[in-house]
Amino acid sequence: MTESHYVGRFAPSPTGPLHQGSLVAAVASYLDARSVGGRWRLRIDDVDRSRSRAAAASDILRTLDAFGLEWDGAVQYQDSRRDHYQAALEQLEAMAHAYPCGCSRREIAAAADYGPAGMIYPGTCRDGLPRGKTARSWRFRTPAGTERFMDRRAGEQSIDPAEALGDFVIRRGDGLHAYHLAMVVDDAALGITDVVRGGDLLAATFPQIMLQKALALPRPRYLHLPVALDGHGRKLSKTNAAPPVVVQNAPRSLGDALTFLGHPPPAFLSGAPVADLLDWAVRQWRVSTIPAP
Repeated sequence: MTESHYVGRFAPSPTGPLHQGSLVAAVASYLDARSVGGRWRLRIDDVDRSRSRAAAASDILRTLDAFGLEWDGAVQYQDSRRDHYQAALEQLEAMAHAYPCGCSRREIAAAADYGPAGMIYPGTCRDGLPRGKTARSWRFRTPAGTERFMDRRAGEQSIDPAEALGDFVIRRGDGLHAYHLAMVVDDAALGITDVVRGGDLLAATFPQIMLQKALALPRPRYLHLPVALDGHGRKLSKTNAAPPVVVQNAPRSLGDALTFLGHPPPAFLSGAPVADLLDWAVRQWRVSTIPAP
């Protein structure tokens, strides 16, 4: 990939401040882009209105700025792009890749098998809504066969999505478009060539590449990172009450993130400002030194 063609991105959900796990993903995606002279875009994934907070979005922008992580172009907000998601849904429906589902979560749980991503939809509405049911959500019609993609660090990944995932939701019962659909539509709109994110999202790549294929959208390259854990072995996340990064401690937190990514700063940069740390890291960045996810 030539320098001018690389476009990366960081896409946090504004449900709270950035924690160290989020910072790791931001730093890795930033360095991967800048190390080849590429562009780095920022998207606020606020498609879920029930969980998104405007104050959190503003705080994320201030935190990235304090860490010297400068993005290119305007910030993209999912909340302003709902018409694009609906157009994609209608395109999928027209090609018979999507269908309405009238099942409640309780009904699905009573009949579903379980796979790596949780409940596998039993297909109750796949051939049409049963008598007496009305549409609650919309599902993607998962094709049979094997899906594969090459992760830049973990190597080839493959599953049979019909068996492991089933038909997944692309518009929820509350009318909101689901994460997978919004993600692929927005990545294509930004011209994203490379997705760098936590290894906990590796399995999410399969529904996304199926949607890309169905919508004739380009597939980015993928790089999944090791997952940052807390002292109890749990993923650092807002759900697990991970503490926010403190901008006053930005050089130390950035150094910790680089070390976690297999790029520990040298002793002569101890106490150096974030600009110096980032300049060094951009020149030293090697995917091969990142621990496997």
